[in-house]
This record gives sequence, structure tokens and C-alpha cells, in this order.
Amino acid sequence: MRFLCGILLLFFVFGSSQKISKHEKAVLVQAKKLDSLMKNNNDAIIDLFSEDVSFGHSNGWIQNLDDFIKDFSSKKVIYKEVSQTEFSEIKEFKNSISLRRVIKVAGLYKNQDFEMKLALLEIWIKKKSVWKLWSRQSVEIKP
Repeated sequence: MRFLCGILLLFFVFGSSQKISKHEKAVLVQAKKLDSLMKNNNDAIIDLFSEDVSFGHSNGWIQNLDDFIKDFSSKKVIYKEVSQTEFSEIKEFKNSISLRRVIKVAGLYKNQDFEMKLALLEIWIKKKSVWKLWSRQSVEIKP
């Protein structure tokens, strides 16, 4: 129910500020699902990624899919909160969509608490009629 309420809020807030296509709506739903699965440390998150996904983290890490799976399943990082706080841009080109947004994230890294605000640029691509995350770059926003 909370997931659905978040999606409805997303459409209400952003639907009035800019026209978005059905593909862009589908990507916004996928991004919300990504946040939810990450927050719940759910292995189903892997289904949202392209097999050649690339993650650029705010601390300089660069991960491919195998790296992400290894770290995620080992619980190297455990997420307690992942919530979108801002949305600034969505652009569609052919079978890809870029999404710029800000998230608040908190959790444990090697049993140490962390909390940060991240600016994200995500590139989603359509593969076999499903939107998959292809690339994600995060930058920490310092207070």
C-alpha cells in the first residue's frame, strides 16, 4: 500500500509540473520500485538491472552487476531508508530515459551507521518491453 501511495504522489506532484509520456511513467514506477527493494534489502532488485549495468557511487566505487550482487548479498551495506526527496528531470530518447533525482539514504556500512543525501543520474533502457536500469551515478550532497 505504501508503495502505491508513493507512486500516486509521484504522479500527482510531477504530473502537474510537466507532461510525461507513458514510457516515462513506467520508468518512474521502476525507480520507485528500485528504492523500495533497496530499502528492504530484497534480492528481487536484481531483476530491475540490465546485465551490463554500471554503478558509479559517491565514494568513487564503480560496480558492474556481478560486483553489486556480491556486495548486496553479503550485506556489506544494509539499507534502512531510501526515499526520493526531489525530482528534477526526465528525458526520453529512443529506447532510453534519463532520470535526475535526489534521494535520502540511511543504513549500515560494515556495521557503521550512515546517512546521506545523494543526487542521482539514472539511465534506463527498454529491453524486451521492460525498463531496466543501465547506468546510475550518484554524488553526495553535503549539508
